[in-house]
Amino acid sequence: MTARRRLIVACSLLLVVATIAVSGYRIIGGPSVSLLDAIYTTVVTLSGVEVYEEILHSSHNSTLRVFNIFVVLIGVGFAVYVFSELTAFLVEGELRHLFRRARMKRQIGHLKEHFIVCGVGETGRHVVEELHRTGTPYVVVEMSDSAVGRVRDDGGDGYAEMLYVIGDATDEGVLLEAGLERAKGLISTLPSDKDNLVIAVVARQKNAAIRVVSRCTDLSYSPRMLKVGANATVSPNRIGGLRLASEVLRPSVVSFLDLMLQEKSRTLRIEEIDMGAASGWIGRTIGELELSARYNLLLLAMKPTSDPNSQLMFNPSGNTMLPQGAVLILLGDMEDLRRARADARG
Repeated sequence: MTARRRLIVACSLLLVVATIAVSGYRIIGGPSVSLLDAIYTTVVTLSGVEVYEEILHSSHNSTLRVFNIFVVLIGVGFAVYVFSELTAFLVEGELRHLFRRARMKRQIGHLKEHFIVCGVGETGRHVVEELHRTGTPYVVVEMSDSAVGRVRDDGGDGYAEMLYVIGDATDEGVLLEAGLERAKGLISTLPSDKDNLVIAVVARQKNAAIRVVSRCTDLSYSPRMLKVGANATVSPNRIGGLRLASEVLRPSVVSFLDLMLQEKSRTLRIEEIDMGAASGWIGRTIGELELSARYNLLLLAMKPTSDPNSQLMFNPSGNTMLPQGAVLILLGDMEDLRRARADARG
């Protein structure tokens, strides 16, 4: 039984005893004893302060004296039990919190190639949901402990082990605690563009290889963010407007994308697989990979190099050879995509 449940049981038992005591004092004490007198006598008796003679005199009432003995022996025992359980609940809760934070800090210290999500408000919580569903390691940085709690509660048991750091995401020390120097990417979703700008600067200074994506409400901030370190900026207002237009112009396409993101039985995604220096796919043609037959994946496009400015080749032919640094863009289930990525890396 957990400490919380033990405390609830103890309080319930004490309430039952207190109710019996109040009723007994009123009945045995006679019509002169008011409800307030009975409650007062019960409280001071259960607390161990024996001043009930001020209200109820038991020297000439043997029944009342016997009842007082019952209340003292039983009631005070339950009161002590409640106080002990309350102390245990507070101490154990604090200890559990300390142990959980220590364990979480160790887990974050072991992470590599993970993602950092700064802020889990109305935008950030959806970022966390996507990272969680795709099995991507991540650490949340949030100022408010209650905001993290809401995400964990809404997500259910699957979010119980969510890693997070409580603190100001614009603070360099907080980002370092989240593993900034070892992270693969950082997503900044704070409501203030100025804060997201600062985070982009700090992230780029501490990790030159990290990919930084920043939320940008005011589009005038986008060039500044890109200049100081962000790889890309995303405007929720602009994305929302494009989505509204797409719902009118291409509803079937939007329905397909929604199905891909919201289907619970499978996790269909459009992902990219890059041909690193050690990839066994380098020098082979797309046809030789048999992506559809072996991995159940659909090839949508290819970039000849990993350069962000490299031009995309849509629906490349099977005779196209894969050079080092090429990036394949594929559609399929996440399990199949992970299997293909593992084979590509050799």
